[in-house]
Amino acid sequence: MIKSFILSNRLRITYRVNSFIYSIRQFPIIKKILPNRLYKSKVLKILGMIFSILIEILQIFLGKFLYLWLMIFSFLSMYQTKMTDTYLHMFFFLTLAGALLNTYMFNPTKDKYYAMFLLNMPAYEYTLSNYAYSMIKTILGFLPFTILFGYLLGIPLWISILMPFFVWSVKMIVASINLWQYEKKRKVINENLPPKIYWILVFVFLLFAYGLPFLGIVLPTFVFLILALCFLLLSFYAGYKIKTFSFYRQVYKELLSKNSLYMGSNTSQEIIKNNSLKNIKLDKKYTSNKKGFAFFHDLFVKRHRKILTLAIKKQVFVMLFLFLGIIVVLLFNKDIHQEINAMMLTYLPYFVFIMYLLNRGQTVTQAMFMNCDHSMLTYRIYRTPKVILGMFRERLKTLILLNLFPAFILGVALPILLFITGGTDNPLNYVVLFVSIIAMSIFFSVHYLVMYYLLQPYNVETEMKSSTYTVVQWLTYFVCYFMIDLHLPTFSFGIAVSLFCIFYSIISLFLVYRLAPKTFKLRR
Repeated sequence: MIKSFILSNRLRITYRVNSFIYSIRQFPIIKKILPNRLYKSKVLKILGMIFSILIEILQIFLGKFLYLWLMIFSFLSMYQTKMTDTYLHMFFFLTLAGALLNTYMFNPTKDKYYAMFLLNMPAYEYTLSNYAYSMIKTILGFLPFTILFGYLLGIPLWISILMPFFVWSVKMIVASINLWQYEKKRKVINENLPPKIYWILVFVFLLFAYGLPFLGIVLPTFVFLILALCFLLLSFYAGYKIKTFSFYRQVYKELLSKNSLYMGSNTSQEIIKNNSLKNIKLDKKYTSNKKGFAFFHDLFVKRHRKILTLAIKKQVFVMLFLFLGIIVVLLFNKDIHQEINAMMLTYLPYFVFIMYLLNRGQTVTQAMFMNCDHSMLTYRIYRTPKVILGMFRERLKTLILLNLFPAFILGVALPILLFITGGTDNPLNYVVLFVSIIAMSIFFSVHYLVMYYLLQPYNVETEMKSSTYTVVQWLTYFVCYFMIDLHLPTFSFGIAVSLFCIFYSIISLFLVYRLAPKTFKLRR
């Protein structure tokens, strides 16, 4: 088993090194300078090795620190409940949610495919050795920071040490449940595509983690300890189940072939085709009175309405439900009016991240490529400047309109909450709240469509192959994520973010009109 672990890690490092070299060659200027023979370069392989080790260290430690700080510690000041109890309460429910979405065992990665199906490594030894390594990384990554934050909050050291083992136990239990499901129903759960029941449970756990403290309800420390010890005891049975499971090769064969698109291009194309057909309505009644590009795009929108609007409808429903729920809570609990009012006047930066999550720009542009541009870009006429810019205008109007539905609800809800909880001395705050939310929605719509046209990241096999696109995507995420911890006056921040959105949109649209005819093409 140790030999399998060493070989699998050498394979993983080699894959990361080659990916590092490939990634740096994808940047527009560097690609012309660096030749293909760089894959043989020992210097670059050493740099890639260092890069791989740094990624491993960041995954072990930095991610856990940011998780505890941004997802839990930074929220504690918002609640009136006892900080130590609130900290453990949020940690408990977020751990349950995280375990459903990230078990480490059911993540269909390329290194698993290379190891078990190309190099024919024993699936049992490979899985157990790497799963044990992942669990050790989890404990080591959490331990220093649970101790650090526990010390800051006055939590006993032994409880802080127990917390990483609680995470470990929950992940093992969820993994064993997934294995048991396979034995009983021959059903593999891909953690990147969780079933609906998992999403429902995640939503419930998040609601408990962040919503209950607003009502003054948190798990007492002794309850957390009892539950944590129960999970630890159950984890021993879960560990036995994981150790004695004998169908790992069959699990990964199904997981990798049906869900991750690694088992051959024919399979991947068939999956994409089948998924697309399920969501396309080829009804003859769908027609349009428009002409030219507007006609073509209007037909696309009507026939792909399910892809484009299903998630939007769910967002609208959930937001209305949450808004009405908050109204009811405020009517029956006036003690929290002051805190909510203060949030409305200082927490507007937090909604940058909310609007980032709500915006469907990336999903819609992906649907546009998979179901339209993937085929149409093979025709010369579709790549002419007139057609590209004409389609861009129509798509921009549609994307902005789609994203405006949830944005409008949020933009109306925030001023109403501000008014109910005591209002403001400056009436312009109501207007700024609404306008800034709408501006953010338009910004993200423009941003994602401009990224798609300037950096078109997909190749002919519908795989994302643009390092530049990935970098911009991650930068967007991190900027929005770090907005969570900013507390600025609503009026000044709202004016600033609205002006930024306007200027950014103007500059981005100018770049598209100048560069898109050259950049919007199929990657090979």
